Amino acid sequence: MMLVRSWMFVPGNNRRRLEKVRELAADVIIYDLEDAVPLQEKASARDMVRQAVQENGSRPQYVRVNDPTTPFYLDDLYGMIGHGLTGIVLPKAANRQQILAVEAHLTQLENHGNLPCGSMEIVPLIETASGLYHAYDIASASARVKRLAFGSVDFALDIGARLTREGTELLFARSQLVVISRAAGIEPPIDAVFVDVKDAEGLQNDARLARQLGFQGKLVIHPDQIPIVHDAFSPTAEEIAEAKAVAAAFDEALASGSAAISVNGKLVDYPVAERAKRILRQAEALQHLRT
Repeated sequence: MMLVRSWMFVPGNNRRRLEKVRELAADVIIYDLEDAVPLQEKASARDMVRQAVQENGSRPQYVRVNDPTTPFYLDDLYGMIGHGLTGIVLPKAANRQQILAVEAHLTQLENHGNLPCGSMEIVPLIETASGLYHAYDIASASARVKRLAFGSVDFALDIGARLTREGTELLFARSQLVVISRAAGIEPPIDAVFVDVKDAEGLQNDARLARQLGFQGKLVIHPDQIPIVHDAFSPTAEEIAEAKAVAAAFDEALASGSAAISVNGKLVDYPVAERAKRILRQAEALQHLRT
């Protein structure tokens, strides 16, 4: 089980930030060729990102390409595929047809570069009302789609909502993405960025809510956000201890012919036991990550 709690955006045109990627503690790196890069710097950013990908291949690395409706999209694909990437983050994911078109482009590039077919992932970024409405079709369009990600800033702009610290205006969309991901049989989604990089408490609350809703990780935009997100999406010592007690008691009960017991005054049946075992798998993955 791989922990993918923090997905760190790194501007593709910022050489200093690119040179410090190796020092970042993020689980996943996303080199940004879209919003962070001015139009006149798209080509040079592509070159710098390609070099950074080749120098930092020890963890999953993705590139957020430009919107397929822009003239930069194909150049991004042709310039980046085959240089050690795990996959691409696709902005403004809108429908199934778009995913299939991107899949066709990736397959063509993989064949041309003698890469294993299907090796490049697609992470659709859901950031419009249309994208949310078609999220199930997007999630199930291709085996390359292993998880969705949420882009709250553009989504709020698209629907005319005002972003708040509490995030009430995003609750429906976030819950929808979790349910849709499960229904489509893919991994839990990645939650949106928390834009106020100086509000550590706000980020902590937002990340904990995202985990409570069922997200597996969060997009981040500043190194200081990484440990807060890791803490929110990692099981606590108390959770691990309780999970061990629940799993052990339930296995013992099953051996005795019972599938519903009480542990510390709480009912434990198959779903509760499975949740406990999931926490233990997360703890084991976290231990491997630290060693």
